[in-house]
Amino acid sequence: MSLFDKISDDIKAAMLAKDKVRLQALRGVKKEFLEAKTAKGGNGELSDEAAAKILQKMVKQRKESAEIFKSQSREDLAENELAEVAAIEIYLPKQMSAEEVETVLKEIIAQVGAEGPKDMGKVMGTATKALSGKADGRVISEIVKKLLN
Repeated sequence: MSLFDKISDDIKAAMLAKDKVRLQALRGVKKEFLEAKTAKGGNGELSDEAAAKILQKMVKQRKESAEIFKSQSREDLAENELAEVAAIEIYLPKQMSAEEVETVLKEIIAQVGAEGPKDMGKVMGTATKALSGKADGRVISEIVKKLLN
């Protein structure tokens, strides 16, 4: 079953369970999926890889929104955003821990032959491809900076 079909089925389940937050999050996901399917240049299909990228983008947006709401003392809105994040993250592959990311990055740094902060671009290019979908870009960047300094 594709990710698109799974989301559609879970929307029905959320309706029956009267889970408003999850329903709202999943409807937003389905909207993004439909837009991607019908986008100019698209072939009307949506691969699970493309769907996962959309989900990652949505999680990132909601986390950033929650941070903004918290900084503006709007805890109620921040909680709603974080609840939607939890509902969406179920469909993403398991994220690597910081220790696992650091281990992979040490191998990449050795592979690329990076020696200092000036080589961060080379490392990040390889690392983002290798860890795509498995770790957040911000986490990767922070660990690369730490290792190269």
